[in-house]
Amino acid sequence: MDWKREAMDKLEQYDARQRALDSIPEEIRRLEIENASIRSGVRSAVPVHGAGSSREDAMLTNIVRREELARQLESTKSWVTLVDRGLGALDDEDRLVLDRFYIHRTRGHVERLIGELGVEAKMVYKRKDRALRRFTMALYGALES
Repeated sequence: MDWKREAMDKLEQYDARQRALDSIPEEIRRLEIENASIRSGVRSAVPVHGAGSSREDAMLTNIVRREELARQLESTKSWVTLVDRGLGALDDEDRLVLDRFYIHRTRGHVERLIGELGVEAKMVYKRKDRALRRFTMALYGALES
């Protein structure tokens, strides 16, 4: 397995996954509110033979969606904690370089790093490679297998 590629993928997904830690609980709360309105619906609905009413179907669907989101939230928390631990093993400069190259990459990121670090472009790329190697080792203990 190419652990370096895995590490790069994690860095590229990091910002979106962090945002999901805020959006998933909001979606769960929205579904809880929606579920309350489903429950307060008309109670005189007669189910079709062998099936539940559309209200019951909506309630079950809502419950399943909330449970799946809760599982996804726990998985995302664990994923972000793992990446945070890998980033925490780096010094400030390594984190800055990985942030500019992978997490919050923008046009002109290399030129920006040249100015921030006071080095030439060749050194920026060397520092990126070094930082990525250190991050990969902190996450997986290996670069390739």
